[in-house]
Amino acid sequence: MARVSIDGVVHEVRSDERLVDALTRLGPQIPHVCYHPQLGPIQTCDTCMVEVDGKLTRACATVVTDGMVINTASANAKAAQAEAFDRILSNHLLYCTVCDKNNGDCTVHNATKLLAIEHQGIPFAAKPYTVDETNPFYRYDPDQCILCGRCVEACQNVQVNETLSINWEDAHPRVLWDGGSTIQESSCVSCGHCVTVCPCNALMEKSMLGQAGFFTSMRKSTLKGMIDVVKSVEPEVGFGPIFRLSDAEQAMREHRIRRTKTVCTYCGVGCSFDIWTKDRQILKVAPEYGPANGISTCVKGKFGWDFVNSPDRLTTPLIREGDTFRRASWDEALTLVARRLSDIKATNGPDAIGLIASSKCTNEESYLMQKLARAVVGTNNIDNCSRYCQSPATAGLFRTVGHGGDSGSISDIEIADLVIIIGSNTAESHPVLATRVKSSHKLNGQKLIVSDLRENEMARRADLFLHPKPGTDLFWLSAISRYLLDHDLADRSFIDQWVIGLDTYRESLEPFTMEAASRICGLPLETLEAVAHAVAGAKRMCILWAMGVTQHHQGSDTSTAISNLLLVSGNYMRPGTGAYPLRGHNNVQGTSDNGSMPNVLPGYQSVDDPAIRARFEASWGVPLPTSKGLNNHQMVEAIHKGTLKAMYIIGEDMSVVDSNANYVGAAFEKLDFLVVQDIFFSRTCQFADVVLPAAPSLEKEGTFTSTERRIQRLYQVFEPLEGCRPDWKIIQDVANGCGAAWHYSHPSEVMDEIASVTPLFAGVSFDRLEGYKSLQWPVAADGTDEPLLYTKRFAFPDGKARLFGVRWVGPTNEPNETFDLHVNNGRLLEHFHEGNLTYRVDGIREKTPDVFVEVSPALAEERGLQSGTWVQLISAYGQVRVRALVTDRVHGHELYMPMNSTTNPVNNLTSSFVDLATDTPAYKETSVRLEVLPEVGESPLPRINSRFGHPTPQQGVEVERKWSRSDYRVPGTPFLRVLRK
Repeated sequence: MARVSIDGVVHEVRSDERLVDALTRLGPQIPHVCYHPQLGPIQTCDTCMVEVDGKLTRACATVVTDGMVINTASANAKAAQAEAFDRILSNHLLYCTVCDKNNGDCTVHNATKLLAIEHQGIPFAAKPYTVDETNPFYRYDPDQCILCGRCVEACQNVQVNETLSINWEDAHPRVLWDGGSTIQESSCVSCGHCVTVCPCNALMEKSMLGQAGFFTSMRKSTLKGMIDVVKSVEPEVGFGPIFRLSDAEQAMREHRIRRTKTVCTYCGVGCSFDIWTKDRQILKVAPEYGPANGISTCVKGKFGWDFVNSPDRLTTPLIREGDTFRRASWDEALTLVARRLSDIKATNGPDAIGLIASSKCTNEESYLMQKLARAVVGTNNIDNCSRYCQSPATAGLFRTVGHGGDSGSISDIEIADLVIIIGSNTAESHPVLATRVKSSHKLNGQKLIVSDLRENEMARRADLFLHPKPGTDLFWLSAISRYLLDHDLADRSFIDQWVIGLDTYRESLEPFTMEAASRICGLPLETLEAVAHAVAGAKRMCILWAMGVTQHHQGSDTSTAISNLLLVSGNYMRPGTGAYPLRGHNNVQGTSDNGSMPNVLPGYQSVDDPAIRARFEASWGVPLPTSKGLNNHQMVEAIHKGTLKAMYIIGEDMSVVDSNANYVGAAFEKLDFLVVQDIFFSRTCQFADVVLPAAPSLEKEGTFTSTERRIQRLYQVFEPLEGCRPDWKIIQDVANGCGAAWHYSHPSEVMDEIASVTPLFAGVSFDRLEGYKSLQWPVAADGTDEPLLYTKRFAFPDGKARLFGVRWVGPTNEPNETFDLHVNNGRLLEHFHEGNLTYRVDGIREKTPDVFVEVSPALAEERGLQSGTWVQLISAYGQVRVRALVTDRVHGHELYMPMNSTTNPVNNLTSSFVDLATDTPAYKETSVRLEVLPEVGESPLPRINSRFGHPTPQQGVEVERKWSRSDYRVPGTPFLRVLRK
């Protein structure tokens, strides 16, 4: 702590605290326009000038030290602040009353009031540029831009897309995209960071324009006239009366604009933010306080919400009649569902029914879905889409460290000395999490190693990029572990204290020599040795992985090998270390955590443990099934065998997202009864007997659990569309129709029940998750959580981790003479999964309108094709017709096809091969042949897509270039440069 004097009053503050933060917290308030706590000192605006020990200094760039004497109100400080702010107003046309930004969050407006500015000393001067409205989501108005550089700092050093800059040497500086491109034709990924941090109305969401204020919806000509009136009376009456009118109008807005906190419904990062709405219109997404994301969003989280009000929404139950569907009442549909499920149970037994929970639904809904399966239907046939992606990662972690989740937080990834990313297109699949790696790599010297088949953004940024042969990561990972042990580079003290099974594990490593790894993986020996020494030399290492690891025949074994390497190198139990399987959907972690799996009850409590079952039986008042149920892969097989007769699927387009989609669709056609509950009429709905219209996350309350085990509360933004119902209510209605007597009136009651039967969540409650509060499981009864796991012991009875030996089997379905090309698949930044949500957002569809297959330049030359050429991809399981995109992101005879399509899904090509331990489909082990079709169309990726832009990397806003301008001087100091001239 440091003792400082602020305007004559002594305070104790943290010695490492920025002075501006201390003053904001303690008072008195000083203006600061360019400073933002999550951006740090930018030092472009000079409005936070104070006297420290008798000298003028910027409070944002000053760190508190013991004995400081700070004067915020001296004549020099006040004069400097006023002078600095006058320069700002010379760049900004102030018309707050008729501005859509005037909602209490405009920094320029608030600073004008704080400084009690009445008149503008330096007149406003228009800039010789037009408004850039080319981006579908936001616009930039140079005449409103105060050149604070917040947007540049956010783009360069937080998002690290490195698109924005300011040309300080220009006679009329402005913010530039790619050095001078239009926004639409630049490398901008529409993440929204720049709009979020803009302190005025220079950068605005288009959805806000003409919508927020009472006077702002007027025609531009009328609006301009009103602005002219405001500016004409300002010299005579001053800003005071104008601002009083502005404040009154702003207060009126409070009654029409609602701000509701929610959690993003896309990937598993767990971004949270306020959504601003007017009636059912979404005005903007405002991130700031989210524990996982702060000011950060991606294009989907910031701008991808149009689907909520899509005219395609299901708004009434549907019942099949022959080959068509008819509208039905809720009573009729629910009665039919209950009767048919009860009849099938009575005739064929409870295990003739299978249920699939949704990873887009809440924790409470997952819990009710598995309770419906076990306590009402009487079966453990319950699963969710983690079977398609992350079950192998969970299995690998359960084998070695005892918990199936990230061992730390995103903040741990940020502070690691070395990050290894394996089989994860992180910048596109988990963009906000990727920003933390990109920022630490750029600013803090973090080292980055990436192993992937595709040279994605993270691979191009990496210090070392590995391109192994498909499906061989297990081998090189195990070889690195052996190398560390053989060359006395392992952390033996950590192993001796915390790990068991070393001798047996060491025996299992005999085949995994570096020479064999080089041969099998196709990686140079020196590269493998460089990785080994980087691992050994890092004080703190995190490994991130995703579907490029898990969706293989040996996905569980490769995940195990990752955890083994972390144990051998001593990279658990400390901040900045650990295992991070990046969860794909917003609540795929929570859906599994809450028991929607065939072998475990909520909290990963085994269904075959009598004591655990007894606790649930006592709570639920019914006997429970005793043996493990079918997972979703086994359910499809059971349908074909004739033993599974009915399914109830929530929020999962299983006929598209499951592997070997044609085989899955053929199974659904054989079912006696299929219920699908969704917000849109998906492809899976086409097979249904009853379709129930559900509500998306903005229309209900509950909790989600992110990839870092972070449980967060979401609040209802809208009432459900007429005819739709939240999933938890529908599940309860189905349960009660089948004879249950559930009486939940709010999801908080469900969470209370979860906590009562699940030690992992014993201290979780809605009260403890109020607002932006969050908890990372396990959560003790007193509410204590564990952001970093394993600080005192591993999650085994003896507290020790296990080294778990694996053997090499190798990939399935490898290329051969008939099917000579390997197809990889995965996500794109703009879309999510099959695109049911994102294709309903016009701006996203404009950027990425259709699916395609990436083809390497070498293969394009060999086969005589170009971007836009139609090709037929044919596997042993099906075929798709798709346009080619020639790109150096893929190499040789390897293809990449995004999963973002319901009309030409890549899963028409994938097989029924699965992971040995979890039955996760081996999506990434697919071989095809390519037939070039005669048609050549437009490139499937338009030139306005961000990947065709040209970023301009630099070290933030580079304020020193502004300071070196001939017309700049520090406010409150003589203009010596001009005098010398």
